[in-house]
Amino acid sequence: MEHVSEYDKPPRITLKRSLIIFIGNIIGLYLISFFGLGVDVSRFDEVALFVIFLSFINAIFWPILTRILMPFLVLTFGVGTLVLNGILLQIFAPFFDITITGWGVILAPLAMALLTTILSTLVTIEDTSSYYRSVLRDATKKRKGDIKKYPGVIIIEIDGLAYDVLCEAIDKGYMPTVKSMLDNKSHTLRMWETDLSSQTGASQAGILHGNNEDITAFRWVEKENDNQIMECSGAIKVKTLEERISNGDGLLVDNGASRSNLFSGDTDNVIFTFSKITDLQKLYNKAWFSIFSNSSNFARIVLLFFAEMILEIISQIMYRALNIQPRIRRKLSYIPTRAGTNVFMREINTGTLIGDMMIGDIDVAYSTYLGYDEIAHHSGVRGRDAWFSLKGMDKQIARLIYGNKYSPRDYEFVIQSDHGQTNGATFKQRYGESFEDFIKSLLPQDIAMYAKMSSNEEHYAETFVPFSKQIDSIKNRSREEEKKELSDSEVIVLASGNLAMIYLTQWRHRLTYEEINELFPELISEIVKNEYIGFILVRSSERGDLAIGKNGTYYLDTNEIEGENPLEGFGDNIVQHLKRNSSFKYSPDILVNSFYDSENDEVCAFEELVGSHGGAGGSQSKPFILYPSGWKVPDEDIIGAESIYKILKENLKILKESGNDDK
Repeated sequence: MEHVSEYDKPPRITLKRSLIIFIGNIIGLYLISFFGLGVDVSRFDEVALFVIFLSFINAIFWPILTRILMPFLVLTFGVGTLVLNGILLQIFAPFFDITITGWGVILAPLAMALLTTILSTLVTIEDTSSYYRSVLRDATKKRKGDIKKYPGVIIIEIDGLAYDVLCEAIDKGYMPTVKSMLDNKSHTLRMWETDLSSQTGASQAGILHGNNEDITAFRWVEKENDNQIMECSGAIKVKTLEERISNGDGLLVDNGASRSNLFSGDTDNVIFTFSKITDLQKLYNKAWFSIFSNSSNFARIVLLFFAEMILEIISQIMYRALNIQPRIRRKLSYIPTRAGTNVFMREINTGTLIGDMMIGDIDVAYSTYLGYDEIAHHSGVRGRDAWFSLKGMDKQIARLIYGNKYSPRDYEFVIQSDHGQTNGATFKQRYGESFEDFIKSLLPQDIAMYAKMSSNEEHYAETFVPFSKQIDSIKNRSREEEKKELSDSEVIVLASGNLAMIYLTQWRHRLTYEEINELFPELISEIVKNEYIGFILVRSSERGDLAIGKNGTYYLDTNEIEGENPLEGFGDNIVQHLKRNSSFKYSPDILVNSFYDSENDEVCAFEELVGSHGGAGGSQSKPFILYPSGWKVPDEDIIGAESIYKILKENLKILKESGNDDK
C-alpha cells in the first residue's frame, strides 16, 4: 500500500447528475416563492443564473466556511448548516433580483435538496460521487505520515437484531449486501449467546471493555449506596459504570474510534458516546466534516428525518386500522424519536465512518446503529416497520463498503448485534394490571413501594423529543419528587424487558429465601402462581441459588431438580447465566422472569413494549456476529459478551502483527 493515488478515486460528477441538481434547485426555489414562504423570484432566467453562480460559490467557499465554523455546526447538531446555506443564498440572491427573508433562509435550501432528491429518484440516479470526492479531498489534507500496511477494522453493531431475524431478513431480500458477503464466502455468520441480562448495557460493557461484572439488568438497586438506582442510561451514570468496568485495555484503546455507543472502549475519539458525552471538548471531532462537507448533504438528512416521521404517522394509522396485535400505544414523542434513531443517528454514523476510512488512520471503529431496536420495541420484531429499517441498514453497509474503495488503506468489516428481541403482548395486556400493581397487591397495605418499569430511556431517545427544554424542566421537578419517593420506599420494583427485580430495601443485605418467606409468607408463592411468570431466582441460606417455577424447583448449586424443571425451554446455558447473575453484588432479593411460549416464540415484557429484551426466553439472547472468513475464531459456541471482546481483540492483534511482519 504505497500511496492514495494508487487507489480508486471517486468519479467526477456526470452531466446527467449536474442537470438534475440544476433543475432541482431551480424548481425548489420557485416552489418556495410560489407558496410565499420567504423567497421572492421575478424572472426564470435570473434564477437559473443564480443557481449556476451558487454552485461555484459553494465549490469555493463551502469547504472553507465549514472548516472555520465546524464547532458551531456540531453544537447545533447540524442545523447550523441549513442556516449557513440560507445566509449564502440571502447574501447573493439580491444580485439576481431575488429576495430571501424569514423562513426562506431555512426552507430554500431544504426545497432545493428535496426536489433534487425526488428528480434523482425518478430517473434512478443515486450518484454520491460528489459527496465522496469532497470527503476524500478533506481526508487527504488530514492524512499524516505513511499509510499503515495492515488493515483496519470497522465494527458495525445493529442494535437488537437477533440471529434468526437477520436470517429471515436475508431470505426475504431485505439485506442483499449482507447476503452477498455470505454468498461470496468473504464472511462467516455465527450466532452467539448473551449473558443475563440480555440488554445493551451488559453486552456493550462486555464487548467494549471485556467486563460486565455486576451489571445485573438495565437498572438495579444498590442497597449499600443508600438504595441508589443505577442504570445503563443517563450520561452521569453511564460514565460511572465505565469507570467501574474499565481496566484501561478496552477494545478501542489502541487508536480506535467510538461512534454512538454507551461506552467508549477506552478511546477519546468519540462521537455521541454516552460515557463521555458530558465532555463538550470531545463533542467536537474532526470526523464531523464528512457530514458537512457537501452543502446539500445535511439538508438531505433533514428531509429523510421528516419523511421518517411521516412514515411513523402512517404506520400508527395502519396498525390501528388493521388491528395488528400485539400492539402498544405509541406516543407522539416517539415519532421524532424513531426519526432520530433510524435516520439522524444512522446518517451521522455512516458519514463519520466513511471519513475515518478515507483518512485511513484509525485501526478500529465501533459504531452502534439504533434504528431497528427502537422500531422493534414499538412495532414488533418482524413488523413491516422493522423490515423497512433493516432494508435501510443494509444500504448503510453498502455505502461503507463502497466508501472503502476510496480509502488509502484496506478496512475489514464486522457486522454484529449486542442482543436480540422477543415479541409478545405485555404483562399488563395479558393479566389486566401492571406488574408493579400485581406485586403491590401481594404486600401489606402500609408498605411504601416504588416502581420504575420503563427502560425506553436507553440511548438517545430523549434527544429527539421536541420542546426538550419544557420537557426537561418538568422532568427535573419530577425527579426531585421521585428521589423523595424512592428514599421513603420499602420495596422497589424495576423492569428490564421480561426481567423484573424486587428489592426489599428495609434490609441492607440481600434477603434469603427463608427470610422472605418469614417476613412475607405469600409473596414468593403468589408470584410463582401467576400464569405469566416463568420462574423466579432467589438465594436460600440452606440450599444456595434456587430457580422456582409453578411445579418445580431447580437447585442451581447441586444441579438437582425437584418436580418439573422450571428452566425448561430457556436455553442450555440458563443455569450458568442465573448462577453468574446471582453472584453479582447487586442482585435483587427476588429476580423474576416472565413465561416463554416456545410455540409462538413469545414472552411478556413487564414494561409496555411489543418487542423486548433483558431477560431469558427466545431470540433476545441470540444475537449474531458476521466476521471475515479468514479470522481466527474458536469453533465452540460463543457464550457471553466478554467472548466477543476476546475474539475481536485477538484478531485486531493478528492484523497489526501481519503489518509488522511485512516490514
